[in-house]
Amino acid sequence: MMPDKRWKPVVAIDGPAGAGKSTVTQKVAEKLGYTRVDTGALYRTVALICLRRGVSLSDAARVSDIAHDLSQAGAVELSTRADQVMVRAWGEDVTAEIRSREASLGASVVSQIPEVRQALLSIQRQLGAGGGVVLEGRDIGSVVFPDAEAKFYLTASAQVRAERRRAELAERGEAPALEEIIHEVNERDRRDTERPIAPLVQAEDALVIDSSLLSIDEVVDKIVARVRALETANGPAESRDKH
Repeated sequence: MMPDKRWKPVVAIDGPAGAGKSTVTQKVAEKLGYTRVDTGALYRTVALICLRRGVSLSDAARVSDIAHDLSQAGAVELSTRADQVMVRAWGEDVTAEIRSREASLGASVVSQIPEVRQALLSIQRQLGAGGGVVLEGRDIGSVVFPDAEAKFYLTASAQVRAERRRAELAERGEAPALEEIIHEVNERDRRDTERPIAPLVQAEDALVIDSSLLSIDEVVDKIVARVRALETANGPAESRDKH
C-alpha cells in the first residue's frame, strides 16, 4: 500500500457541552482516516482523580498538583477501541468512570483553574502535532491550536442538548429530571463562557454548525467536505515542504 502523502490539517471542533462533539469527532476522524484526540477526557480524568481522593474541586492548589502529576510523560494514555476513546491513568483503565455525571460536571469546574489548563496544554499540543488529527473541546481553535487550518464551532439549543444528555445518562441507569439537566446545561455554559482563562468562545475563523435540527451524519458530512476541500487546495505534503 502506498503511503498517504496528502497534507493533513489539524481539525478543531469546539462547542458547548451536549452539542454532540464526541460523536461527531469520532465519525469525522473515521471518515478522514485521522487520529481522534479527546481533550475533554483529560479534564474528566483530573476531576475523577480528585473525586477518588476526596480532594475538593474548589481547592485549586491540590487540584493543580493532581493535574501536574497527570501531565508527566506516560501518566495518561489515550487510545481508540471501536468508536470509543479509551483512557488509562497510571496504567488503570478509567474510561467508564470519567463518563459519569460527577466526573463530567467536575471537569467543567477544574477546567476553570489556570494551573490545570496549563498543565494539560502541553499534552494536547503534543497529541496534535503534525496534523491529521481531530480534536474536540471548548478552546481548541482559540487557545490550544489557534493556527489550526480547519476550525468548527458545533452548537445546539440548550433544550436539545439537555435531552441528549438525559438519554445518555438513562443508558447508564441514571434518570434525572429534564428540567434539572437543562439547569445544569445552562449553568455549565455560564461557567465555561465566563471563566477568565480560555473561556468557551467561537473562533473568528470557525465554521458554525447548529446541530439542533441536523442528524449526526449531516453534521459529519459538512465537516468532512470542508476538510477534503482544504486538503485538495493545499496539495501533497511533499510539495508544501519544498516551499
